[in-house]
Amino acid sequence: MAMRFLSWKCHFVLCFLFLILCCHCKGKDSSLTTMKKKEKEVIYSVIQVFVGKWWNGSYLYPDPCGWTPIQGVSCEQYDDGFWYVTTVNFGPVFDNSHMCSRDAKFPQQLFNLKHLKVLSLSSCFLSPTKNPVKLPLSNWDKFSHSLESLTLRSNPGLVGTIPSAIGSLRKLQSLVLLENGLIGKLPPSISNLVSLRQLVLAGNYLVGEVPANYGGLSELLIFDASRNNLSGVLPSTLGTLDSLLKLDLSNNMLEGKMPKQLGRLKNLTLLDISHNKLRGGLAETLKELAFIKHLVLSNNPLGGDLSGVKWENFLNTETLDLSNIGLEGSVPESMEKMKRLRFLDLSNNNLSGNVSRSLENLTCLGTLHVNGNNLTGRLDFSERFYMKMGMRFAAWNNANLCYIVKSNHQVPYGVKPCVQNITISEGFSTVKITEGNHEDSSVVASLGGSGFYELWWVFTVNAVLNVFLWNMLS
Repeated sequence: MAMRFLSWKCHFVLCFLFLILCCHCKGKDSSLTTMKKKEKEVIYSVIQVFVGKWWNGSYLYPDPCGWTPIQGVSCEQYDDGFWYVTTVNFGPVFDNSHMCSRDAKFPQQLFNLKHLKVLSLSSCFLSPTKNPVKLPLSNWDKFSHSLESLTLRSNPGLVGTIPSAIGSLRKLQSLVLLENGLIGKLPPSISNLVSLRQLVLAGNYLVGEVPANYGGLSELLIFDASRNNLSGVLPSTLGTLDSLLKLDLSNNMLEGKMPKQLGRLKNLTLLDISHNKLRGGLAETLKELAFIKHLVLSNNPLGGDLSGVKWENFLNTETLDLSNIGLEGSVPESMEKMKRLRFLDLSNNNLSGNVSRSLENLTCLGTLHVNGNNLTGRLDFSERFYMKMGMRFAAWNNANLCYIVKSNHQVPYGVKPCVQNITISEGFSTVKITEGNHEDSSVVASLGGSGFYELWWVFTVNAVLNVFLWNMLS
């Protein structure tokens, strides 16, 4: 009887738990499937424009924000109890994202997703001739209270200008327009994006100057407009970007001097303005930038010399690229005080004098390029230094630079051995042999004199002695 009662009690408890679980699941299902019909229709049509008309969303994904989520699409539930699309990703960005079709367009229906926070389109518009696509010039204001991240990446078929209306995206924190086919000038309206933390416009065909009002982007951490056709001078207002960590304006056509106001950017860790037309001298350019960790100034006609810079102040610098900037003078020993330096490139300048062995004291140094200069003398670095560097030590194309030959030791690539004099004494004669890496190796022998006649005389005496000895033996 007790066992029957216990069994009945357990059965009752299990039934009760099952009812609770069913109610919970039913509630959960109801919550997840509560999506407005219009929202469903919009996301279905948007996907078809990107992916292709073959995609039957209502059949494959009847519940895009519930139990059958769509690849690359995310949703959030809002206070009204409904679920809305907040993220749209197309292209090979994530493993579960849809790939765009060859005839993909930028759909106007997209602007009906009023709660969209993230939009990312990668490799969706590939042909600027067969399928050129332009960004809509209007309707961006519909995202003014929602969109936080806009990424359009690797779309060579995305042509035309950057719409000024993008400046209405007041909540935008990340604007990445990377490696597309965009042309025209940088819109001054981008300065309205007061919450912007990342601005990447690299790898397009943008022209004109950097707008001075970009200095008002007080939250900006990354500004990358490299690999464009920007011109003019750098605006001094960039020095007001107090939060900036990375500034990359390389591979453009910028001119003039680098504004000294950049010295105010104490949080800046990387500055790359290589491959431009900047002038002004090295010492003046570096005067306020001793705090920077990675500094790339290569391929600018800056001019100047290394001795005019107080290298002992560059205690945090890890990367220093000064290649092909018209440097003259010698390599100062004071550079050994840059204790955190990992990469140093002084190649393709007009540097002269010796390469000091003191650079070996840079214990963190992993790459040293001094090739393509007018350096002279002997390289006195230790075998350990050559072994550590390997091909990361470049010193070729210095006609009067040489190294000491040591057997079974690592040698610097492209540098000739130094001339060494070896003296051999035998009886009353002394023979002096000079070793080197010249095209016509010479042997100099002396017997109480020097020059061509002395050398000829020695060989003549040797020949006569050989004949005399041969006759004696015969």
